[in-house]
Amino acid sequence: MKAVLDGLWSSFVQPMLQRPARVQMAALCYRTGKAGKQILLITSRDTGRWIIPKGWPIVGKSSCETAMQEAWEEAGVKNGTAETDSIGSYTYEKHFDNGASATVETSVYPIAVETLADSFPEADERTRKWVSPEEAANLVDEPELKKLLEDFT
Repeated sequence: MKAVLDGLWSSFVQPMLQRPARVQMAALCYRTGKAGKQILLITSRDTGRWIIPKGWPIVGKSSCETAMQEAWEEAGVKNGTAETDSIGSYTYEKHFDNGASATVETSVYPIAVETLADSFPEADERTRKWVSPEEAANLVDEPELKKLLEDFT
């Protein structure tokens, strides 16, 4: 019996406890105009809270390319310029459909938006709006993301 429990511990339980945080890439979509700098926020599909586009790594794409892909799929960013360096990261608790949850470390890449499309993959599932960095910080829930938005000038 001890051998069975030792085997379960070493092959299942211990690796679960040592698993690193999951990672995602996020797009901090912005534009600068007469009103100053504005951030594009979108609603999440499940709760409708305000977020920035983000997603899991995509095989064959760099982190900033993944952020750009998520900006297209979730917010309709048709043309934009993504920075190759992250401006920071934030963590949040991801809740899965099966009831499990995991801490996700999300790297944030600024994207200067040139054009938004009216039709994009998740257009029917999300609302988007342009807001000031201060208002964006007030609308999102994650404290570390709030700080990134406040500092984005």
